[in-house]
Amino acid sequence: MTVLAQPPTEVREDVPAVPHLDGLESEAVHIFREVAGEFERPVILFSGGKDSIVMLHLAVKAFAPAPVPFSLLHVDTGHNFPEVLDHRDRTVERHGLRLHVASVQDYIDRGVLRERPDGTRNPLQTLPLTEKIQAERFDA
Repeated sequence: MTVLAQPPTEVREDVPAVPHLDGLESEAVHIFREVAGEFERPVILFSGGKDSIVMLHLAVKAFAPAPVPFSLLHVDTGHNFPEVLDHRDRTVERHGLRLHVASVQDYIDRGVLRERPDGTRNPLQTLPLTEKIQAERFDA
């Protein structure tokens, strides 16, 4: 992923201007800094999808050049594409982050959760997520 430090100088007619994005970015950076200042163990939920990638990008921007003072928490359903997990791990390494993983498969293997007849594991994420939050004492 390429991130531009400056907006492109070329104006493209096929790309609409979105001036409100600067304000939204500024507000997000402010919120990240406030959370870091007010909480002891904040965490960013990180699936490796577009939303969590944007959130992490904003966190990196909020604290640069210092490291991000948040850990990442990934709830692994066991149904991720290998490329997503590779991207997650490369991202963690690149930014020097701490990664916590809550595994749905671990809960299934221990008999705490059961596979659903429809095969989806998304509804099974709640227990691993909440127990990991409690175990690690994340507070934001």
